[in-house]
Amino acid sequence: MDTTPKPAHRQRRLFILTTLLLALFALLLVAAILRTSVGPRRMARIALDTTRAVLDSRRVRSTSQGDYTNLVFLHQSTGANLMREGHLRERLADEGLLLWDQGYNYLGLTDAYGNPAGYSYSVPDDKTDPAALAQLFSQREYPLPLNTLSGLLQHEVIILKSCFDPTSRIESDEQLEADKAAYLKIRQRMGQHPEKLFILLTQPPLNPAETDTTQARRARLLADWLGSEEFKGSLKNLYVFDLFDRLAAADGSGPEANMLRAEYRNGDDSHPNTRANEALAPDVAAFIAQAIEEFP
Repeated sequence: MDTTPKPAHRQRRLFILTTLLLALFALLLVAAILRTSVGPRRMARIALDTTRAVLDSRRVRSTSQGDYTNLVFLHQSTGANLMREGHLRERLADEGLLLWDQGYNYLGLTDAYGNPAGYSYSVPDDKTDPAALAQLFSQREYPLPLNTLSGLLQHEVIILKSCFDPTSRIESDEQLEADKAAYLKIRQRMGQHPEKLFILLTQPPLNPAETDTTQARRARLLADWLGSEEFKGSLKNLYVFDLFDRLAAADGSGPEANMLRAEYRNGDDSHPNTRANEALAPDVAAFIAQAIEEFP
């Protein structure tokens, strides 16, 4: 009996071997980068996600045609609601734009057609506040998606949104300055990639039940600064959509100034409600499409 492996069998074995080697390499890389900062279970999870991201890299990059139609949105729950209730992905698809998105690590990456990719870009500590984003943007770059930053840079357009807590819970002027310093580090790294388009959504405001007037005022100051020429500087590849201003009561409008508007909230929850997502999604999509049309 001929026991010579058939070509299909050889290809399958080669694929399995390659996958195992990549998983081992990813595990060693994660161990070298993270050292003891995470437990073995989390390290193994990151290694598996990294292996799958590398294997899927060609598919991810194949949607990049050099015309800025391959987008990725890094967000958490507010961003997820903007897509689910505001249909942001579908609105951008109508413009010929393909939106991938990375939410919480346990949810992972979703492809441009709304399907789970089967892995995560492994956001450090699962956080998107200014300090965490600065840490992400300080990562070493690799030609393959071996960390979060390298995964995001596979796409032509990178959209970022910080979470409302703690970003809008600014408890001191010193914290406000620290947040600004973190965003300046992010901006510096963006400047090193003039071939990429970065779109920043300012953080959402907090519900009046979860903040006070002083914190809310500082949150307004941060959002205003992010939308200023002082922050953008000479960068041509950075656009800022002021989500905070669109969701917050106007400055000086009363005891709930700079907090989540009454019509955009449910109870004490700081997540913008369905009405907010349906109202804002068309404008966010239009802003993204216009930025792409203007760039480079």
